[in-house]
Order: sequence, then structure tokens, then C-alpha cells
Amino acid sequence: MISVCLPIIAKQLTAHNAQPLTVRTGFKGFFQIRKLAPLLVFTGLLLSGCGGSDKAETVKADAAEASEPQATSMQVPADLVLRGGKVITVDDDLGEAEAIAVNGYTITAVGSNEAISAYIGSNTEVVELNGRTVIPGFIEGHGHYLSLGRARQILDLTTAKNWDEIVSKVASAVDKAEPGEWIFGRGWHQEKWDSLPAKNVDGVPLNDSLNEVAPKNPVYLGHASGHAAFANDAALIAGGINDETADPEGGTIVRTADGKATGLLRENAQDIVEAAIDKYQERLSPEENRRLRAERVKLAGQEALYFGVTSFHDAGANFETIDFFKEMEASGDLPVRLYVMVRRESNEDMDKKLPDYYMPAEGNDFLTVRSIKRQIDGALGAHGAWLLENYEDIDNPGLVLEPVADIERTAEVAVKHGFQVNTHAIGTRANRETLDIYQRVWNRMEVDGTGLRWRVEHAQHIHPDDVPRFGRMGVIAAMQGVHCTSDGPWIPTRLGEERTRLTSYPWRDLISTGAIIGNGTDVPVEPISAIASYYSSVSRMTNKGERFHPEQSMTRMEALKSYTINNAYAAFEEDIKGTLTPGKYADIVVLDQDILTVEEARIPQTNVDMTIIGGKIRYTRQAKTDTAVTGGE
Repeated sequence: MISVCLPIIAKQLTAHNAQPLTVRTGFKGFFQIRKLAPLLVFTGLLLSGCGGSDKAETVKADAAEASEPQATSMQVPADLVLRGGKVITVDDDLGEAEAIAVNGYTITAVGSNEAISAYIGSNTEVVELNGRTVIPGFIEGHGHYLSLGRARQILDLTTAKNWDEIVSKVASAVDKAEPGEWIFGRGWHQEKWDSLPAKNVDGVPLNDSLNEVAPKNPVYLGHASGHAAFANDAALIAGGINDETADPEGGTIVRTADGKATGLLRENAQDIVEAAIDKYQERLSPEENRRLRAERVKLAGQEALYFGVTSFHDAGANFETIDFFKEMEASGDLPVRLYVMVRRESNEDMDKKLPDYYMPAEGNDFLTVRSIKRQIDGALGAHGAWLLENYEDIDNPGLVLEPVADIERTAEVAVKHGFQVNTHAIGTRANRETLDIYQRVWNRMEVDGTGLRWRVEHAQHIHPDDVPRFGRMGVIAAMQGVHCTSDGPWIPTRLGEERTRLTSYPWRDLISTGAIIGNGTDVPVEPISAIASYYSSVSRMTNKGERFHPEQSMTRMEALKSYTINNAYAAFEEDIKGTLTPGKYADIVVLDQDILTVEEARIPQTNVDMTIIGGKIRYTRQAKTDTAVTGGE
């Protein structure tokens, strides 16, 4: 137990003064000093109010409870204090504490209850933890932010137990819709159904039943993975698909033995119908489109805050969407901090525009842009992951979604403009090719890539020969613990038992060979619950109650770091977030039990009681209702 932790001001000032001081006109027009702001807050030279009243289990301290210390340059009354619990700092030098003090948007001190009591003044907001646990805010390492919000605006098919349930939900939606109106849904996964329809192709039904309940409404239902979709005939016709339509490059229009389109579209085949959807949505006014997007931002934020997510790595937005995010940040309407990857832009456009979109984290910003997302293959469930050998259940090695040469050119553009490259790679061939691309570009451009922090998104199935390359090259494995346990029961069907054992989710092997693993959920592919993914990371327990190759499990602290400091490192933000260290962002989560020590089987029952971002309480769990503040500032 530590008594109190104070930064060594002279040492840190010296370190920061060694770098140029960068200033920009930032959030709400204030000048924000990137490197010195945390130190200025700590020393009392920069003060800002935390605000926030009517918070659950929060009281104002008065003179009868705590004597107010003399405010000096080294000890200023805090805006917010959390005390009487277990503070897991995730900082190896600090360990654990009992209390934490916050001024403005940064942490002032962590220490014992007695030591932190010196920071309580007459205007300090005090949260009595009553033995609860405090950790750094969870950082979602790979998700799709607007897609999460949109998933709450359409049919939620994630809990459907079979095809009949899905058809029933569509029928109910059709009853409320006008003829010609599109019906959208997302989240179905045939491997999770309790039964299959009598008529099916590769375990997926024909679209006959959808045609019956929606003869005049196009229906488009996204697979949970995002790598396939199911359409009725009205939607196929809208997209111009018939039985003679050729498969697009990198995609498949699934057909019956006699050549009839079943309605299932894999990978790039989805683009055909989605082009028709884009045209349909053009009927909306710019104002209505903006309203829908703003609502998605709010809905996604509410869900993130509920699960204790304070930062979110958004795996793909084009320049137009980034412009929208910039507007939302400027108006204070981003609920959580976003680390956005540039996506769906040509190499030519990126070469021209990336300098204008480079936005490193500064001050108390809620928007960072400094990376690019590419996708080399698809998903294993849809037979889209690119393998070194054929699948066990089909005579095919999977799909290449984006040409290797094009991704290689992206990597060159990234080096030129100082952007990170994050490539989706799931299959063994995809992971090898991605590492090869990175190495070739580094060699050709004569750069030391080990410090660039380039990433492989998902990195699910890796040949043993390629595992050590991650650590050796400094490539980050941006993985999702919950994918392992969600997919575990059916992975051997795709890969066979031995290949599964050797290649699937090799976390222990990656860590042992020096790789850094980030964690996440790939929401809305999986729910955004960080606790669920943390539990999967330490237990590898599938929903069938079986452990999926537990020898590759993470320790509890490794799993917690994968969701905090590792993801901060993966975004070049380890100096401002990821641990409860004085001077860093006061992005804090309160849990109702200690996930490092509670019985393993009880980890999934852990609740997030409070989510704090930048020193402001954004969410509190109450007995009957939950409250969340979804604005950014």
C-alpha cells in the first residue's frame, strides 16, 4: 500500500522542456497546452471546475468531516475525491491505493485515505467507495462507433435463437412499415442458433420465408461479423442481383445447387445491395441525415458509458465522417474519447489529405486521428478469412478483400505522412502477408518500423512461425478476447482440431515472445462489455461451458492491461491515459467488485457503478435506473 503519490515536478518539467511546446486552438476555442497541462493542473497553476451535482452516493465534504488544508502550489483542494476503496492504478510503480484525488481533467494524487483527505476542501465532491474497486477507464481497442449507434436504431438480431425468430421480428417490422420501405437488422449468427431450417445452404436458410412476410419491402439483415448479409428478393432486385449476376471480386453471391441466389451475400457482394441502400437513403434531407447520425453518436455513447468505456478506437471512418466527428467534438457532443482510423479512402486522396487530418491527442480532446485502417481478408465464420491452407469444411483457402499491392501502397503513404497502419487480418495467410507488407515497406523506405506501433486488427489465427514476428517487429496485436470464446465452439469445424490448437488466439505465445496485445469487442459484432471480454481473456470459457485451449489464457493483470495501458500505447497515448497516475487524464471506472481477486466464475457478474471522463461523472448505476451524461464537454 502506498501512502501518497506525487509527481517529481522538476524531473518531469525537465523532460517536457526537452520537447517543443505545442499549442493549438482546441476544444471550445481555448488554447490547450499538450505536454504541460497535466503538470500545471497538478501544481495548481491551472485550475478548472469539475462540476457535477446530484450524483449517486456523492456528498459535499464540510469542515466537520475534513479540515481544509492550506492551498499551496503543491497541494490544492481537489475538485473530486474517491475514497474508501481499492484503487488499482495499473501503474507498476504505484501498485494499489485506497483513494484518488482529481483536479480539472487530470489526476492529482493517489494514496491512502488519510493522505488524500488533505485534498478535500469545502467544494470538493467526495465519492464514498465503501470498499468498491477503482480502475482506469476501459479503452475499447477495436470497435465501430457509429455502427454501434445504428444497431440500436434497427432490428437487434443478436439474441435470436433460430431463423424463425428472425422472420417473426421482420414480420412485425413490416406491419409498421410503408410498402417499399426498407427493413434493416443486424446481429444474426447461424452458429449460435439452436436449430437450422430444413432448407439451407452451408447452414444458412434460403430467403423464401422473408419473401413471404415482406413481399413489398426490401429486407437487409447484417451478419454479426459484418462480413455477410442476408437479403430478400426485393432487396436483391433493388441491387440488380439475379441468378445470372457474377460474383464480385472478393465476394460471393451464395447460390443453391441449381444456381438460384439464396439471399446470402458474403464480403464484397454486400456492396451491390448497399449501393442501392445508399441511393434509397439519398431521399433523406441533409438535416435528417445529420439528426440520425447525431442520435447514433448519443446511443453509442450511452452504451459505452454503461460498460465503463471511456475511450474508443473506431476502426474506420472516411474523411466526411471525421469532419462530422470534428463538429460533434467542437460542440461538446462526443460522449467518449474517439481514436479514429481513416478508412474507405483511396491512396491518392489520402496522400493529398492526410496532413490536414492529422490530429494527435492534445489537452482534454475527445477526438484523435493519426491512423489508417485496411482490410486484407474477411471473417472465419463466413469462410472469408485468408488461410495458408484450405478450410477443413470447404475446398477453399478464403478470400482476399483488398489487394496486397494496394495495402502496400497505403503503408508507403502512411510512412510519408507519419500515420499508423492498422490492417484487419484474421486468417493465417492474412497475418503473414500483413507482416510481410509492413517489413517490405520499412526496408524499402529505410525506416525503423519497430517504433511505428503498426497494428494487426484481430490477429485471430497465426501460424506458429509468425507469432514471434509481432514482438520482434513491434507490431501490436489488436485482439478481442470475447471473439475467442464466442467462436471457440465452431472454430474446429473450419480449421480442424490440430490447426485450431496451433494457431487460434495464441495470446500466451504472443506475450511470451514480446508482443503487446490490445483488447476490445469489435462492437457491434459483440456487445461492448469490457467485463465480458476481460473474462474471456482470463478464462477462455465458451458459452458451452468449455475452456478453449486455456494454456493460452492471459493472467488477470495482463487482461486488465490489455484493456487499459496497452490500448493507450496502441494509440500513442500512454503518457495521458491507461493508468491512474498523477498527471494523466482522470478517466476512471468504479466497479462493484475486484476483478483481480473475485472468484473467476463471478467475474461476469461485475457491474460498472460509475464512469468518469476527464474528472466528470458521466454515468452512475442506481438501484432502479441508470443515468448517463452523453455530451463531451
